[in-house]
Amino acid sequence: MNLQTVPGATLPLLDFSDLPRFDAITPDQVALALDVLLTDANRALEQVTADTFPAEWAAIAGALDVATERLSRAWGAVSHLNSVADTPELRAAYNEALPKVTEFWTRLGSDERLYAKYKAMDPASLNAEQTQAHKNAMRSFVLGGAELQGEAKERFAWLQERQAELGQKFSENALDATDAFSLIVSTEELAGVPADVQQATAAAAKAEGQTGHKLTLKMPCYLPVMQFAHSSALREKLYRAYVTRASDQAAAEALKFDNTAIMAELLALRHEEAQLLGYRHFGDVSLVPKMAESPEQVIQFLRDLAGKARPYADKDLADLRAFAASELGLTDPQAWDWPYVGEKLKEARYAFSEQEVKPYFTAPKVLAGLFQIVETLFEVAIRRDTAPVWHPGVEFYRIERTSPAGAQLVGQFYLDPAARTGKRGGAWMDDVRARWLRPDTGALQTPVAHLVCNFAEGVEIDGVKKPPLLTHDDVITLFHEFGHGLHHMLTLVNERDVSGISGVEWDAVELPSQFMENFCWEWDVLKHMTAHVDTGEPLPRDLFDKMLAAKNYQSGLQTLRQVEFSLFDMLLHSQTAPVSNGDAILALQQQVRDEVAVLQPPAYSRTPHTFSHIFAGGYSAGYYSYKWAEVLSADAYAAFEEAAQKNGHGTLDVETGRRYREAILEAGGSRPAMASFKAFRGREPGIDALLRHQGMA
Repeated sequence: MNLQTVPGATLPLLDFSDLPRFDAITPDQVALALDVLLTDANRALEQVTADTFPAEWAAIAGALDVATERLSRAWGAVSHLNSVADTPELRAAYNEALPKVTEFWTRLGSDERLYAKYKAMDPASLNAEQTQAHKNAMRSFVLGGAELQGEAKERFAWLQERQAELGQKFSENALDATDAFSLIVSTEELAGVPADVQQATAAAAKAEGQTGHKLTLKMPCYLPVMQFAHSSALREKLYRAYVTRASDQAAAEALKFDNTAIMAELLALRHEEAQLLGYRHFGDVSLVPKMAESPEQVIQFLRDLAGKARPYADKDLADLRAFAASELGLTDPQAWDWPYVGEKLKEARYAFSEQEVKPYFTAPKVLAGLFQIVETLFEVAIRRDTAPVWHPGVEFYRIERTSPAGAQLVGQFYLDPAARTGKRGGAWMDDVRARWLRPDTGALQTPVAHLVCNFAEGVEIDGVKKPPLLTHDDVITLFHEFGHGLHHMLTLVNERDVSGISGVEWDAVELPSQFMENFCWEWDVLKHMTAHVDTGEPLPRDLFDKMLAAKNYQSGLQTLRQVEFSLFDMLLHSQTAPVSNGDAILALQQQVRDEVAVLQPPAYSRTPHTFSHIFAGGYSAGYYSYKWAEVLSADAYAAFEEAAQKNGHGTLDVETGRRYREAILEAGGSRPAMASFKAFRGREPGIDALLRHQGMA
């Protein structure tokens, strides 16, 4: 169907001529547009599954993939707005459409007729990219229930819809529970908290006609209060509110956001899905398209890592306890005291504080520095660009490659850096559209990405608007998400299903993001991306040396914390009977803590209830991917360290960057991640570089 002939084709959501018209998309369009796109996609499915339709890659792509890609892009725009500009009207429109969209994708992925067409394709007719995409598609058909029959198939489809609905509700509860909490406090109660945070909280209170300071559970407010507020009572109040979000332990008015029942039902449904597909449990299903071979292998990897980190974590904790007692008079520190004790010990041991560093990391300067690294290392140029956006704080850029014919567009990206109400917490990269040699027009479609963070906004002082200040952790987060973006945008693969991040094994997809973090610790790099907010002076070398000395501060504790999350996730999804209720979930978490943790939180803590990665974010039985990919990324970065030792020019080595770009970024998902890694390093990865980088060698 030609969309231009459809009634309502003037809807912004149905305009695929260029970039999404984010400024013109309204909730009342969602149902209208999706009805058109679903009708179109269903008609295309019927067309390609007809007996007379050829079992050929290009023919199917030209009809079905064109229709489904449009549906993906429109639904992607709606989903994105739901994450960054949530309103009651948009949420209602999204939730109304979610079952229809989920039903279509489930039915498409399990369509026996389409599966038969893919089976009938002649492998000799496919190029290398198509061969990999075909292999992935065949695997997806099996995991999508294409081999199920009758009642089992109907039940499988219902399971997908119900899981999508529950994941969305989990995410909404976590967001609403976070947004629902606020606390007005006096300036005296905020003693010790950095000036820029106090300015922001005072402005937030004033905006609501209140005197004092408005505190929230958003990270730019919550974390500095926990690290710097001298008042243990205030820290306890905020801590309790934070760790009981979306749980049965929350304040009475917030109990409606309790995620307990949702978690238990999701686990039961995932287990049932695995059984229908002939697997022991969901852990097995999750690993089919990943690098890791079995849950047992992952669990062993995590336990080995915990064993290596444990002596360092024990020492970290002993140091904290001794310092708390001798310097702060805290003989029995509580959970809400540890961030404060940790910050004070860091200041004492390394003679610097995060707040001393922060004024040097102004957002514009950091961004310019990041762009310079990318331009140098990967031989591209980044320029400001224009596009419709969903909020005035969103910026848009283009990446170009210089060629004899002139500047060639490689990709584009939206950057949405600031935290605000109605925006999901955390940081992420998402795709707007993929690179694709379009089968309908023969034109090359360039990739576009979303890069989303939740940093503090700039504050106004004496009528002057100051640029946002980033912590060094914020800088690392920005580099991390940009690494994902580069993986998506620098691909040279023309087959949509394996271009960029598409088709990359989930436990390898963090390699390019974690790889980029390493540059945040290089003096030759960092000095170019700092300028003091008041004086414009770059970060002093002696302050950087203190930061570097503190780089692996508490790395033992931090490693065990990530292992704890990862092990809990994998064990939760690898039980032969599902973990059936909230008590059982908490009991398993306690079992994991007893095994690997050296710090125990209070009994009222409910970490799983906002563990959106595994209950609403696609990381179920996959959270270990962060640690798994750290092994890959540390080893990949070691190639740049080796080049620096050899050439004496630092880690921004263009030749090594070119090899990395060609082997990892440009190849995307067109071959197994291990093949790409070996193409770059000439061997399989080892754990030594990771342990060395984290000071545990």
